[in-house]
Amino acid sequence: MTENGRDSAPGSGPLQGVRVVEIGGIGPGPHACMILADLGADVIRIERPGGQALGGGPHDLLTRGRPSVALDLKRPEAVRTVLDLAGRADVLVEGLRPGVAERLGFGPDACRAVNQRLVYGRMTGWGQDGPLAATAGHDINYISVAGALFGLGQDPVRPQFPANLLGDFGGGSTYLVIGLLAALLEARLSGQGQVVDAAIVDGTAHLSAMHWGQLAAGAFTEDRAANLLDGGVPFYDVYETADGRHLSVGALEPRFFQTLVRLLDIESECPDQDDVDRHPEMRTLFAQRISSRTMAEWVAVFEGTDACVAPVLRPREAARHPHMVARGTLVERGGRIEPGPAPRFSRTVAKLGAQPTDVGAGTRMALESWGIDYVDELLACGAAVQT
Repeated sequence: MTENGRDSAPGSGPLQGVRVVEIGGIGPGPHACMILADLGADVIRIERPGGQALGGGPHDLLTRGRPSVALDLKRPEAVRTVLDLAGRADVLVEGLRPGVAERLGFGPDACRAVNQRLVYGRMTGWGQDGPLAATAGHDINYISVAGALFGLGQDPVRPQFPANLLGDFGGGSTYLVIGLLAALLEARLSGQGQVVDAAIVDGTAHLSAMHWGQLAAGAFTEDRAANLLDGGVPFYDVYETADGRHLSVGALEPRFFQTLVRLLDIESECPDQDDVDRHPEMRTLFAQRISSRTMAEWVAVFEGTDACVAPVLRPREAARHPHMVARGTLVERGGRIEPGPAPRFSRTVAKLGAQPTDVGAGTRMALESWGIDYVDELLACGAAVQT
C-alpha cells in the first residue's frame, strides 16, 4: 500500500543511516525498535533460537521492519558477534533484568570498549536500581506502584486497567525512544555515547505530571470517577446507545457543551454546566437521551460538529473509519490490519518496512549486510541458526 507514503520500502524515514542492534525481548523493547525501524533506522533484531515465550513470529507486528537473527547468547561466539555488531552500531537496545547483559558479556562497559559513541538503551519495568530492580513484574504491577492504576476507571470498588497500553507502551517504549534519540543527538555533538535507563515506573509517573500538579493544587482527588477527566463530570464520559454500543462524550469547554446539549435536543431541561450539585441529574438526562437512539444514528447527528462526541469503535471498525482511512493511520497489508508509522514528516517520509518473519529467517542476510564475515562458522558451531 502506498497511500501517504506507507508502502513496503524500508529505510526512508528521518533515521535513515542510524544503525540499531536490538536484543530481542517482549513488550516495550520491541515496540521501541519498531518505532525506530518505522522511522528509517537499520535495525537488526537478535533473538534466541526458538523465539520468546510470548510474542515473536510472522504475526508479531512489534517485530516488523527488521530482520530476525537467531543467536545463542550463552555461547561465546554469539557474544563476540553481538560486540562486533555493537562496534558498527549507533544504538543497542536490551530489555533484560539488571546485570544479565553484563553476565552474558555484552553489558555497557564491554560495548563501550568497542564503540565509545554507542548509545546503550536499557528497558525495564523497575529500572536499573532500587529495591525492586531485580524482581519480576509486568505492566499492571509497574503502573500500580507508579500511582497511575489506582484512579483508572469509574468503578469505586476496584480500578480498571487499560490492557498494557499505559505502562509498556506509554511509560515504557515511548520514553525509551525519547531517551535514545536525545542521547544519539548528544553523542553526535560530544563523540561519546551513554546508557539510557528507561524504566516503566519512571515514564508512567512522568506521564502523570498534570495529575501530580493538580493534586498539589487541590484540584485533583485520589478517588475514581471524581475528577474532570476520569468520569467525574457527566459531560466527559461514555454512554450506552439503544443498540448496546457506546458514545464517548468530551464536551469540556462551554461552547462545545452548548453544542452537545443542542444536538441532544435537551436545552430546555439540561442543568447549567457548572452546577455541580445537579451533575447527577445531568448525567441521568444524558444517559436517557443517548440510549434512545442507536450509535449509528447519533454518529449521523454529531458527525462534523464541535460537540466532541465520537463513536466507541471496535478495532476493525476503526480501520474502516473515513478519517483513519484518509490519513492511512491503520492500513491493510497481507490481509492484516496494522498501524502505519507515526508521527508524520514533511520531507523524510516514514514508510512501512518488511513484514515480521519467523525467528532466524534473516540470520545470514542480516549479519553479512552488517559486515560479519564469519557467518558460516557461527552456523556450523550452533551459535547462530538460519531458519
